[in-house]
Amino acid sequence: MKIMPNSFIDTYRNELVLCINHALDEDFGKAGDHTSKAIFPIGHQSKATLIAKDDGVLAGVAFCALVLELHAPEIRLTPLVKDGSFFSKGDVLFTLDGDTQQILSLERILLNAIQRMSGIATVTNQVQQLISHTACKVLDTRKTTPNFRIAEKWAVLIGGGVNHRMGLYDAIMLKDNHIDFCGGLPAALAKTKDYVESLSSPIPVIVETRTLVEVKICLQYPWISRILLDNMSPKELGEAITLINGALPTEASGNITPKTIVSYAETGVDYVSLGYITHSAPIVDVSLRAI
Repeated sequence: MKIMPNSFIDTYRNELVLCINHALDEDFGKAGDHTSKAIFPIGHQSKATLIAKDDGVLAGVAFCALVLELHAPEIRLTPLVKDGSFFSKGDVLFTLDGDTQQILSLERILLNAIQRMSGIATVTNQVQQLISHTACKVLDTRKTTPNFRIAEKWAVLIGGGVNHRMGLYDAIMLKDNHIDFCGGLPAALAKTKDYVESLSSPIPVIVETRTLVEVKICLQYPWISRILLDNMSPKELGEAITLINGALPTEASGNITPKTIVSYAETGVDYVSLGYITHSAPIVDVSLRAI
C-alpha cells in the first residue's frame, strides 16, 4: 500500500489551507460552537479515540493533523494507524488529547475528512487491485465534491491511484467540445501548440480522441503528452493501442466501471480514468469517543 509523504502537503498547502478554512467557516460562522461553549469552560481538558466502524484503507490522518496545526495546535493527535494502511472494524485509528471545546468543535470536520477520504482510498485500492496483473494505473477525474477536491485527490494517491490534473490550471485537456467548437482537431492542436509555446513554463497536453482517424492525427504531433481514448469498446481500444504502438502514453475513459475495467486494462492501455472512485465511493464509518 502506498503511504504518502508530506510532499503532498508541501505541494498543495495553499489549496489544503483554503479547503480547511472554508470547512471551518461553514461550521463556525461568526459565533463559533455555542453548544461546547455553553457546557465546558476554556481550558477544560479531555481525551478521545477515533474508532473504525468499518474495514478499509485509512486516509485523512495527515489532513486532520493539518487542521489541528492550523486551528488548534495545542491538541495532540497520536496516530495508531498510518495513512495508506488497512484497518478493521473496531480498530483505534488515533487519539486526541487537549482542550474539550476545541475537540468538540472540530470533531465533525475531522470525521468528515477521515470518512470521505478513507472511502475513496478504499475504493481506489480495490479497483487498482482488480488490474494489478497489468501495468495499467487508475486515474481520478475532476468529478469531485465541490470545495473538497484537493482532499479527495489526496485520498486517491493514498489508495494507490494516480492523480489526473488537479484542475483547469495545471494541464491542457482538449475534449470533444473544445475540438468541435474550434472546427476540428488539427485547428485545435495548432492553436494549443502556439499557446503552450507562449507560456513561461511547459504544461502537459492531453488530447481526447473518439476515432482512429483522430488518433492518427494526434500521432503527427509528438509533443502531445497523452492520448485519451474516449468511449471506445475494449476491442476499439485495442486497435487504437496497436496503432499508437507506444509512441505516446495512452488513457482510456468514458463509462468505465469496476465491472468493466479489467477488459480495458488488459488492452495494454497505460491509464484508465474513473469518476467512480471519487463520485461513487461510500464513506468508511468512524466514531469519536470520549475516554
